[in-house]
Amino acid sequence: MKRRYLEEFTEKATKNIAILDTIRRMGPISKMDISKIIGVNPVTVSNYIERFIKEKLVVETSFDESKGGRRPLLLDLNKEAGYAIGVGVNLFNVVGVITDMEGRIVYKTKIDKDNISSREVINIIVQILENIFKDNVHIEDKIKGIGIGIAGIIDKERDLVRWPQKIEDEYLYETLSFPLREYIERKFNTFTVVENDATCACFAEYWLSLSSDIKNIVYMFSGVGAGILINGEIYTGSSGCAGELSIYSPKEKDGFECKRGNPCFLRRWEQDLGIVDDFKQNLLKGAYSKILDNIHSPQDVEKIDLKTIFSLAREDDVLANKVLREAGERLGIKIAFIVNFLNPQVVIIGGGIEEAGSIFMDAVRKTVKEWTFEESSKDLRIVVSSLGEDSVALGGASLIVKYVFARS
Repeated sequence: MKRRYLEEFTEKATKNIAILDTIRRMGPISKMDISKIIGVNPVTVSNYIERFIKEKLVVETSFDESKGGRRPLLLDLNKEAGYAIGVGVNLFNVVGVITDMEGRIVYKTKIDKDNISSREVINIIVQILENIFKDNVHIEDKIKGIGIGIAGIIDKERDLVRWPQKIEDEYLYETLSFPLREYIERKFNTFTVVENDATCACFAEYWLSLSSDIKNIVYMFSGVGAGILINGEIYTGSSGCAGELSIYSPKEKDGFECKRGNPCFLRRWEQDLGIVDDFKQNLLKGAYSKILDNIHSPQDVEKIDLKTIFSLAREDDVLANKVLREAGERLGIKIAFIVNFLNPQVVIIGGGIEEAGSIFMDAVRKTVKEWTFEESSKDLRIVVSSLGEDSVALGGASLIVKYVFARS
């Protein structure tokens, strides 16, 4: 059986992560405070800390104020003890980062490319990794691993990725020709993890953005997929592909008719939630928009993209607001089902759609409230991603940092 690298930890590894993550989040901090926060006795914490200091992963910084007796030493993470590479790959671009042990970006690069095909995926990942290593020779010996967040279905048992390949108006899932993780690991001689993009983004928000008491999270990667965190642990299911929000059969294309129109709630959605197509269709039916002043041919209509519509909404364009409000309602219904099913503390909206603005987000929140049980949503927070386009790459890097903590 293939290794599952990050899902299952020994008791020692679990304590490693709890102690080091507490120092990462809250340092400088005393051993006694760590003991109280994680619920492990002070002697055990002290023994672990001693080992971390010898490994130069933790440093003693200063003395805390004394409350009687000897002043306790404060501890902090040695952020330069190592570095992690994160790569985020989706249908439209690839983002690569290097972070220190605290999760701060020390290097970033990006390749924009629309509609990346299954044949291009591996080459573009290799290209961005070669750029990263070439530009960071001075810290190459401190690179602890590569975390890749990628769109598609991750089969961890067989170590394969099924990439969503768009052909005309349908998505087909094409299996990459060989195990991606194994190939990257061998080529760069560096420990590698491959995870779904939404899962990576979810973990990044938990690890780097949210407070430590938030342990039940759903990250909505637009309306396409979801990253799930349950009780502080990533949930990816029995074979590693949990979080897909659509059902799929290439033989049954006509079984998705919905009274609310396309996109149907069960089939795969476009990453833009159908916003661009809705906007164009409304224009063709005679709806008014400020953009009509700049439309002189059908080709001008075809040039309209998601960013154009977001910009129009910021100018209070009536049509842009209408289309975004309706998209927010559609996404809200899908989220409502997930909220009733999983009862998370926080739902995070990301994947680029979070830039839609307040009209969109207000519609999402209002719809979720209307379509969920009160008990499921009374304390629920629905927020936009704080990490933006870096979220997937940061999630990949953060999984490597977690692995370093576990193995220390």
